Amino acid sequence: MSKRSLTQRAIIFQSHGDPSQVLSAKTLPDLQPPPPSSLAVRFALSPINPSDINVIQGIYPSQPHVRTSKEVGLDEYYIPGNEGLGIVEEVGSSVSEFSEGDWVIMKRSQAGTWASAAILDPKDVIRIPRKPNSSKLTEAHAATLTVNPPTAWGMLTKFIELKEGDWVVQNGANSAVGQAVIQIAKRRGLQTLNFVRNRPNFVELKEQLSSIGATQVFTYDDLSDKATKQKIKEVTAGKEIRLGLNCVGGKETSLMATLLGKDAHLVSYGAMSKQPLSLPTSLFIFKNLTSHGYWQSRWYQDCSPQERDAMFNDILDMIEDGSVRSPLKWRIKIDGFRLVISPRTRNLEVDWR
Repeated sequence: MSKRSLTQRAIIFQSHGDPSQVLSAKTLPDLQPPPPSSLAVRFALSPINPSDINVIQGIYPSQPHVRTSKEVGLDEYYIPGNEGLGIVEEVGSSVSEFSEGDWVIMKRSQAGTWASAAILDPKDVIRIPRKPNSSKLTEAHAATLTVNPPTAWGMLTKFIELKEGDWVVQNGANSAVGQAVIQIAKRRGLQTLNFVRNRPNFVELKEQLSSIGATQVFTYDDLSDKATKQKIKEVTAGKEIRLGLNCVGGKETSLMATLLGKDAHLVSYGAMSKQPLSLPTSLFIFKNLTSHGYWQSRWYQDCSPQERDAMFNDILDMIEDGSVRSPLKWRIKIDGFRLVISPRTRNLEVDWR
C-alpha cells in the first residue's frame, strides 16, 4: 500500500457558545500516513444531531478533547461530531483486523467526525460488515448507526418484555429516533401511538409516518381532547399501553403519561421542550408507573462487546430486509462542504465529498 497524506478540513470551535457564532471551517495540516498501530480514515458522511449542538454550547455531559495546531495558529480548539461514516484509506503496518476500503463507525464518543479525515486507534472504531453487490446499507444508514436506531432498539427491548400486539406510545414521533421506533416496532409486531407537534402539513406528515409503519398518529393538541382518549381505547380495544417513550418533557408528556396502563414504563431520552418532566402522583400510586432515563452513551459504557455486537447485527439485519429505511435527503453545497438535510426530521449532515 502506498503511503500518502490526507488533506484535512474541519469544522472547529475554540470556545463554547452559539454555534452560529463560534463555529468556523478551517484547513488544517495534512494528515501523514498512519503510525503502525493506527488507521487513516476519510469521513464520508457526518450527521449533526441536537446533542452536537449542546456539545458546542457547552451543556452536554461529554465533550471532545482539546487539540492544538501551531502550524495554523490554533493553540486550542475542538472538532465536534459524535457520529460519522469513516472509510479506511490506509492501514498501519501492525493492524491486521482492518483493510483499505472498510466502512467504520465510531466506538469512542465525541471522536470529532466533523472533519474530512482522521488518524484513529482501531480500538475506537467498529467495522461495519456489508453484503457484496446486494447490500441495502446506505452511507446515511451507516453514518447514523450509533445513536438513533440503537436508542430506539434499546428503549423497546431493555425495560419491559413486549409481545406481538402490545402497544407503545411516544412523542417526538417524527424525530430520527421516533421514526426508528416506528419501524423497529412494526418489525416486531408492536403497535404504536405517535404524537407530533401540530403544523400546516400535518396530513402529509401523518401519511409519511403511516407509510413506515405508524399505527396511529396524533398531535399534542389531541392530548387535551377527551375524544382522543376514547378513540385510543377503541383502536387499542381496551388493551393497556405498557411502554411510553418521551423526548419532549413538559405538559405534553404529562398528558401522554395518563394514557399508560398498569405497571407501565415511561422512558425519557430527551427534553426538547426544555421543560421539566412532571408526572401525576396518582400514576405511581394507582398504576405502579416506573419512570426511567435512557442515554445511549451510558449503555455503550455498561454493555459487553457481545451485547453491542448483537444489537448492531440485529439493526443491520433490519436494514438489509428493508424494515428500517433511510429518510430522503436534500443536498446543498455551502462553503465547500455539502450539507445533507432530511426533510422529515430536519436533521443536518455534513458530507465532505
